Amino acid sequence: MEIYSFDTLGSTQRYLTGALEEGSITAPAAVISSNQNDGIGSRDNGWSGGEGNFFASVAMPLPMLPKDLPLASSSIYFAYIMKQLLVDLGCDVWLKWPNDIYSGGDKIGGVITQKIGADIVCGIGINLKNSQNGYRALNCDIGAKKLLERYLERLALMPVWLSVFKEYRVEFESSKGYSTHINNNKISLQNASLCEDGSLIIDGKRVYSLR
Repeated sequence: MEIYSFDTLGSTQRYLTGALEEGSITAPAAVISSNQNDGIGSRDNGWSGGEGNFFASVAMPLPMLPKDLPLASSSIYFAYIMKQLLVDLGCDVWLKWPNDIYSGGDKIGGVITQKIGADIVCGIGINLKNSQNGYRALNCDIGAKKLLERYLERLALMPVWLSVFKEYRVEFESSKGYSTHINNNKISLQNASLCEDGSLIIDGKRVYSLR
């Protein structure tokens, strides 16, 4: 997979989605930047920060993804694989539904996914070294470029959704002490039920992650 590295970008996600749309980059491909000053977070919030943190986006053609992956739950899939990698590196992290990476009770990163034509683009921001955006840093002993390389190695194995979901189902219980935003409303996850496709049943309604 081709990796495009930059010192500074406004947003790795915007750069990669734009390059795919204009045809200057073809998936599979990844973009990483040492600095990001106009990144995209959940609900269109920003996710920016300085050198030492992790700012990257990865584009995968849809045919390369596991056939059993529900596209509406792509964020869970990509985020959980990163979470597994960080744990294997000795970092104490878990995944809050559907796309926030936490250490203890603190958010240290997040994932967004977008479908661009026949590709899925996954953007990941993690405070590895420096606290940014009001969130604390993980202080994980790995550099951003090495983390991306290790992550791409994991993605190349393309674990099926079912194997990822079996592990995440157990971890989902940790999310029940938190809330999520649905249609701009803050909703408690206390009584949410996790479905096989990664969606939730809350108050009798099915809710999907759109990022």
